[in-house]
Amino acid sequence: MKKVLVLGCAGSGKSTFSTRLGHLTGLSVIHLDSFYWKAGWIAATEEEWDQTIEELLNHDGYIMDGNYSRTLDKRLIDADVVFFFDFPRLLCIYRAIKRRILNHGRTREDMAAGCKEKIDLEFLRWIWNFRSRSRGKILETLDQVKEQKQVIIFRTTKEVKEYLALMESTRGNACAGE
Repeated sequence: MKKVLVLGCAGSGKSTFSTRLGHLTGLSVIHLDSFYWKAGWIAATEEEWDQTIEELLNHDGYIMDGNYSRTLDKRLIDADVVFFFDFPRLLCIYRAIKRRILNHGRTREDMAAGCKEKIDLEFLRWIWNFRSRSRGKILETLDQVKEQKQVIIFRTTKEVKEYLALMESTRGNACAGE
């Protein structure tokens, strides 16, 4: 495990998992949200984003957390392991609301400076529509690369906990199943 992608709906637990996996493996964690957003929730332009992705992919090893479907194919070429959090929408909405409450008035560690935690109807709609808008495309793409990449799909929190416990017991020396 050298170059890892972590995909899934907002609120699914990607960032928390990535951080924990980073501690276990020693790989640096790249939270794409912290590179895409600028202070005040200003999005990067396509040109800026493409350049940023190119620079990030040049790292020797990483855990890269975030969807950003327009650049997914490029990131998949580089990755050797992909985790996909395929969780129910209500769980993701609950976690996003909980995260908003717990981080009120603060900027999370996995976000860009000046992007204080917020939640609005547009974001809740984005979460609600993730399954119909993005899930199928992601699963199809992962199906196409599963012979070349290790693809792990989590459908429950229990599966995530079990995977991390296995990694902890092996101290991150090898990816489960290798």
